[in-house]
Amino acid sequence: MNAAEQATSIEFASKIAAVVGLFKTEFPDLRADLNPWANDYDTQAMVDPDSIDLGFHFPGVSRRLQCRSLLVQIRFCSGPDQDRRVIGLEVAGFDHRGKQWSLSTIDQWAFTGNSSPEPEVGDRLRYCCRQVFEVFNVAESWGN
Repeated sequence: MNAAEQATSIEFASKIAAVVGLFKTEFPDLRADLNPWANDYDTQAMVDPDSIDLGFHFPGVSRRLQCRSLLVQIRFCSGPDQDRRVIGLEVAGFDHRGKQWSLSTIDQWAFTGNSSPEPEVGDRLRYCCRQVFEVFNVAESWGN
């Protein structure tokens, strides 16, 4: 689900902003897109309500990341008596030809696809993913 639609409280909006900041710190040229999904019926029928989806776009093709845009899906496990906790991230790199690579933290944290980011840049992307877990899965009572 688009990140803009998931920002339903100040606390959750702050966490989404922190995630944007994490990625922009590692990749300063990125421009964030909090509404990466179209609002048409077919697209909305496939949207996962237990996710936050963010798009990030470079001003041109990033040779080191082998893409022009990143789609980041933060997936949550939630239940009626359970806080929303991150269970994994799916990150995909796109260029004018479509999806070039993907990274899943649910599996081996390995890149798959037609191409892969350079190793050092891939490590920075994995670092961002680890930090997203920290942002969302910290105890809610910070003062204790």
